[in-house]
Amino acid sequence: MDRPLDQTDVAALMRDIGVRARAASRALAQVPAASRNAALMAAAAAIRDRRDEIKSANAADMAAGREKNLTPALLDRLLLDDKRIEAMAKGLEEVAALRDPVGEIMAAWSRPN
Repeated sequence: MDRPLDQTDVAALMRDIGVRARAASRALAQVPAASRNAALMAAAAAIRDRRDEIKSANAADMAAGREKNLTPALLDRLLLDDKRIEAMAKGLEEVAALRDPVGEIMAAWSRPN
């Protein structure tokens, strides 16, 4: 888009995210699986390496959430502790370990007409 998105226009913001994600998926489909997996592993390592920075930024987010009177349930969802940060890194590693489905036909059928 040519102009910055109005952050209060949630529908336009979500549309923009979708458009960008679709464009990124097309670009990523052209990258070899080994490169995609290496990027996922590097992201997992970066999460672990920057754990303290993540927790510091999250502490600021938690304080802002408390100031805005978020519910305890929302605050819990926002909280990033060592266990949750490690789960994010492990999740990336698990995705990297999956079989690469890019280019595979997942399902096909013929219509009678």
